[in-house]
Amino acid sequence: MAILKTALCDVLDIEHPIIQAGMGWDSRGSTTPPKLVAAVSNGGGLGVIGGSPLQPEFIRERIRATRELTDRPFGVDITLPRLAQTPYADVGNVREFLEHTHPDHVAFVRDAIEEFGLETQGPDPWSKVKTPDMVQRQLDVILEEGVRVLAVGLGDTKEVVPLAHERGMKVLALCGNVKQAVGHAANGVDVIIAQGYEAGGHTGRIANFPLIPQVVDAVRPTPVVVAGGIADGRGLAAALSLGAVGVWCGTVFLASAESEIHADYKSQLIQGRTEDFVLDRYPSGKPSRHYRSPVIRKWEESGLQALEMPFQGVLNDQFRVAAESGERVDVMSVPGGQIAGLLGEKDVRPAAEIVETMVRQAAEVLKAAADLTAGD
Repeated sequence: MAILKTALCDVLDIEHPIIQAGMGWDSRGSTTPPKLVAAVSNGGGLGVIGGSPLQPEFIRERIRATRELTDRPFGVDITLPRLAQTPYADVGNVREFLEHTHPDHVAFVRDAIEEFGLETQGPDPWSKVKTPDMVQRQLDVILEEGVRVLAVGLGDTKEVVPLAHERGMKVLALCGNVKQAVGHAANGVDVIIAQGYEAGGHTGRIANFPLIPQVVDAVRPTPVVVAGGIADGRGLAAALSLGAVGVWCGTVFLASAESEIHADYKSQLIQGRTEDFVLDRYPSGKPSRHYRSPVIRKWEESGLQALEMPFQGVLNDQFRVAAESGERVDVMSVPGGQIAGLLGEKDVRPAAEIVETMVRQAAEVLKAAADLTAGD
């Protein structure tokens, strides 16, 4: 197998400069199950548990289950967002709260459930409303379990970096612009992940080609990893050419054999075109890229503005539970990046094979580029 070693490999104690994104858009953890995280780590990359929507004790279970499958480094990703004030942590209570404060939005969800032939269900027992207390308890579990890497997908890293470093953990943090990157570097983050507009899930509004060189220059010598628009070795080679030391990939691993997302969601990724993955606030209240499904088109046509996090997520969770109960997840959306347009049935393969192929292709691309200057 080709060898492609960068500074990222030394920082994280991994063989290949490839990180599987800590995707966490469902409360059951189907996007990054232990077998996927372990498969990436065992394949020489870094697997990351998507912990953001998971209840704290479920994060603990996932960490321990992953340890049973690998002795290689892996991480956990959580978000530390600013949240709108909610008087409740229980989903049912928040639903009642929204009935009084945002009746038009509640009516929209009720009408959508009826239009798609679904039935209203009670709150998903797996789900809890994201509150500052829940975020703190998630962080406490991760620190207690002593995972090797903490990834912060959204939010301020000032307070968490020293806590993680005290336990010998490395901290990765995502950014969507230079200002955020500089802030993370000042906070002592070990690796900054610059995520472009192309990326799936929560993302920013600057594309990777202008973003990456600016971030690399602004935070040097802190290593930079690229996220967004990468699913093969050409993307990895491009990232390295822009001055980064590795890549953070999500969409391609959602399509992998070890991913446990619903078959209809995988079909959206594999059959969807690049233009089918849109950026808006409708899934969670924060800017997010996802498949433009029937329910998203209905939100767009409604003229309603998305509510702030966590309220918008509660609304969509109500529709999701109804769709799952009615075996109609096809009307919901999977988060995914614009690179999904490159994927096909061939990409439903083991995660370790994805890592191996990406490294081999990148090595070939970089060698071919070097040959272009061989005569100088």
